[in-house]
Amino acid sequence: MKRSRFPFYMTIAILVFFYLPIVIVFTQSFNASRFGGTWKGFTFDWYFKLFSDKNIWHAFSNTLIIAFSSTAVSVVLGTLSAFALYKYKTKLQITHNILVYLPLVMPDILMGISLLLFFVSLKLELGLFTILLAHITFSISYVAMVVLGRFQDFDYSIFEAALDLGATWWTAVKKIMIPYLMPGIAAGGLLAFTLSLDDFVITFFVSGPDSTTLPLYIYSMMRHGSPSVINALSVIMVLFTFVVVFISKKLLEVKE
Repeated sequence: MKRSRFPFYMTIAILVFFYLPIVIVFTQSFNASRFGGTWKGFTFDWYFKLFSDKNIWHAFSNTLIIAFSSTAVSVVLGTLSAFALYKYKTKLQITHNILVYLPLVMPDILMGISLLLFFVSLKLELGLFTILLAHITFSISYVAMVVLGRFQDFDYSIFEAALDLGATWWTAVKKIMIPYLMPGIAAGGLLAFTLSLDDFVITFFVSGPDSTTLPLYIYSMMRHGSPSVINALSVIMVLFTFVVVFISKKLLEVKE
């Protein structure tokens, strides 16, 4: 019986659907035409304009501040949350598990509106601080799930044996648990950093007038700026994202 080639053609079609737009953006970033469409020659002008635009780099600095800060807090809280889910099997943990999973399945627009109403009710001024709180809120869940996956292969009896042999709880955590979990912690941190770096919907709702991040600035450029400069910026962001995802994947594959 002849094997069907339909799955092969379907796979090719899906890959083209996903990656052809990226190829087009990459090509147009070197197109001398300001608005694309027709090819008018090869140029690096859009990259030069990108690196000379102070507004872009101000927005990028805001994005990095939020991404690094939210990642640092999320890694600590997410790891503690994963440890609680792994170690304690009580009825209360069912509620905890639901709260951890909820941000993963909740639509971004719903979370953005909910956080906006929450901040307004607390009379918090919208700005970098509210964006930071929002990013921590959804990043914790991703870190917790990645670290929890690493916990599934952790032999807790080794940890208990270290305690029986005289090690303090903190020494056992530092010498046994953290080194074993480090690939998962690092991968979760990279994932949280990437999600924070390119988040638009939630940031759009909780940002203030003087707290523009890079995704928000790109949105305004799409309406009033130069599409070719956006293409150049998109290429850099895509390459950076691929590098972060690749590193995250390799860390998850590390076996102690």
